[in-house]
Amino acid sequence: MKTILAYIFFLLCIGNVFSQTNAIPRVYEIWDDKPAPNRGSDYAIKKARGYPYDEDWELKSYPIGNGYMGANLFGRTDTERIQLTEKTLANEGLYGIGGLTSFAEINLDFGHQNPENYRRSVNINEAIAYVNYNYKGVEYTRTHFISYPDNVLVIKLSANKKGKVTFKLRPEIPYLRDSTEINTRSGKMVAQNDLITMSGFINHFSINYEGQIKVINEGGELSTNQKDGRSEIIVKNADSVILLIAAGTNYKLSESVFNEEINNQKLDSSVFPHEKVTALINSATIKRFEKLKADHLSDYQNLFSRVELNFNSEVPKGTTNELLESYKSKVTSHYLEELMFHYGRYLLISTSRKGALPCGLQGVWSQYEVTPFTGGFWHNINVQMNYWGAFNTNLAETFTPYVEFHEAYRSKANSLATEYLKKNNPQAINNDSTDNGWTIGTGTTPHKIVGPGGHSGPGTGALTSKMFWDYYEFTMDTTFLREKAYPALLGMSKFLSKTLVPVGDDLLLVNPSASPEQKHDGGNYITAGTTFDQELVWENHNDLLKASAVLNLNDDAFLEVVKHQITKLDPIIVGKSGQVKEFREEEFYGEIGQKKHRHISHLCALYPGTLINSTTKEWMDASIVTLDLRGNNTTGWAMAHRMNLRARTKDGEQAHKVYTKFIKERTLPNLWTTHPPFQIDGNFGCMAGVAEMLLQSHEGYIEPLAALPGAWKDGEYRGLVARGSFEISAVWKHSKAVSFEITSNKGGVCRIKYPGIDNIILKDDSGEIIPYVIENSDVIHFKTIKIGRYFIVFK
Repeated sequence: MKTILAYIFFLLCIGNVFSQTNAIPRVYEIWDDKPAPNRGSDYAIKKARGYPYDEDWELKSYPIGNGYMGANLFGRTDTERIQLTEKTLANEGLYGIGGLTSFAEINLDFGHQNPENYRRSVNINEAIAYVNYNYKGVEYTRTHFISYPDNVLVIKLSANKKGKVTFKLRPEIPYLRDSTEINTRSGKMVAQNDLITMSGFINHFSINYEGQIKVINEGGELSTNQKDGRSEIIVKNADSVILLIAAGTNYKLSESVFNEEINNQKLDSSVFPHEKVTALINSATIKRFEKLKADHLSDYQNLFSRVELNFNSEVPKGTTNELLESYKSKVTSHYLEELMFHYGRYLLISTSRKGALPCGLQGVWSQYEVTPFTGGFWHNINVQMNYWGAFNTNLAETFTPYVEFHEAYRSKANSLATEYLKKNNPQAINNDSTDNGWTIGTGTTPHKIVGPGGHSGPGTGALTSKMFWDYYEFTMDTTFLREKAYPALLGMSKFLSKTLVPVGDDLLLVNPSASPEQKHDGGNYITAGTTFDQELVWENHNDLLKASAVLNLNDDAFLEVVKHQITKLDPIIVGKSGQVKEFREEEFYGEIGQKKHRHISHLCALYPGTLINSTTKEWMDASIVTLDLRGNNTTGWAMAHRMNLRARTKDGEQAHKVYTKFIKERTLPNLWTTHPPFQIDGNFGCMAGVAEMLLQSHEGYIEPLAALPGAWKDGEYRGLVARGSFEISAVWKHSKAVSFEITSNKGGVCRIKYPGIDNIILKDDSGEIIPYVIENSDVIHFKTIKIGRYFIVFK
């Protein structure tokens, strides 16, 4: 009888709990009831050495993207502004290493003043932006999306009455410069029939670029106007109009781009993107709007819909900006915290897709002539932070562009390793340069990589290779491990092994060494054996040894070197303030370097690393002291790192406190986040932080709700991913778990930790009771089959 009652109870729980998980998810959107202002940019204002600054673009425009291109929409009814970015278009930028620059400005003159019932929005579930309003008794709708399958920006202009769509298309090529100026750029436009073509040349890298805008009108009249170098298409009295926009350059990701030292020879100036762009426009024209939209939705939602997260908060009625302002004054709803998580996943899908360049500091959006910090791939934390949440939020595919990028720069990274060792430790150089491994420093663009030095030590490379191991652990893709991750880890360990210098008989220190961007007495502080470098040598060596065991490669002689070195790193030292030391020679906290520095690199062993964990109590306690002393008054991405670190300490209240502060102080009205200025790493860092609070798996077991704050006392999620490639769903009430669902993508043993988990009902999706082993009151494990689903309900 007890067994029957238990089974009935189980079925009732499953029906009640997981019907919530399988319900139609909320519709998430950012929206406003008025257009964005468009007061223009200002060369007098520089942000992070970037110019010109455009406050309206940064704070109020709405972004859409597909990895290749990004567009910022203002939603205006007089003259709409659509700013277009194409990720491979670069000028000289900062530091002479190239930088992202705006591709085009697309103006649509409607002349509609003082509309009624106005609304602009981005539907996050669809990755489609809308503008709706009434004007003189006509309801107008504009629909926008950038399709990844077709690589075109699609805009539909429609009205609820025939013959009411009238406008002028007036594109501009921004930042034209003659040969006597820096960032030289030439360009021209030609209007012919229903097509405007923009093309030109940027001298610095010999970049040929082209964009095409196709106008497809249903009804009405279409005419062109070519005057004083300007091209226009005028549409009158159409029923509806489709605009198709494609863009491209002659940039090709390859080893030669990074190995060629002469900038204007990195690309083949005899190659033009005309045929490629024309093919995109022609293909999209044949497909027509409904098919383009359907393919876009299928592609995007295949990724976005994998995860649901709901804190059971009511959806507010006000605009997104009103919601943000209300949150700043008093946190009465946790909906915005939920929305920021979903928005982060939207942005990641929009900026990082296979075949495109990886996600840089500004994603795939830049209105600048010279983008802050080049808009590049900064490797002392920023580019890694962009991908921290890719794996646990079920978007592992978005890391593929970085893998492709790594393979292209790898040859140059090998030579940089040899150059670095020749300068700093020549006796360690191997005659076979491949045995010197590879390295990478902070400043990286699609055209150039640099080695470590100056303000960041060799640990930047290991912070990078950590992503490759994480990809494997979350996907359990052994082909990827063998072909991509293991070579990356092996090459990094080979390099790092040669940066270590013996000190006595029992110590190996990276020398020279630097903790990212820390200064002392006015200059970069260079020393030996910073915690940042020592801990990341340990992380990479440890990941390499784990990878070799999976692949059964233990006969490699170099692995014996790694096993020897890893015992002599002394990576974490506790100081006299109870802190994790940032520098070996430091005694009390802050006596070297800046006490409140934005970087907190000496805690990378806590997150994204795993050396500091719940089994190293002294180090964990010292990490908490360090976080307290460092404080949270810092830049956007740095707050996001602190949020993840607090989550790893299992302190949900402190993690949530940082998240709240982040939203209040570093989130803009369009929900982009700011360094300042806008940097997308903050969006991705806090997205990863939410996932880390709700699910951890770095300690040999899966720990749902590991750092759950009291603010999220009721909620549910579906589809977050744990190491071992387990998809986890959870429902909780009054801060207590009600049920978990586990999908085992690869099979194997599932080990799970939660208080009281020794007293549960565990069944598979056919209702069969599954035996489990109780390790203690908080930990159990059980065997799973590939693609098996398992349900845990607490008694």
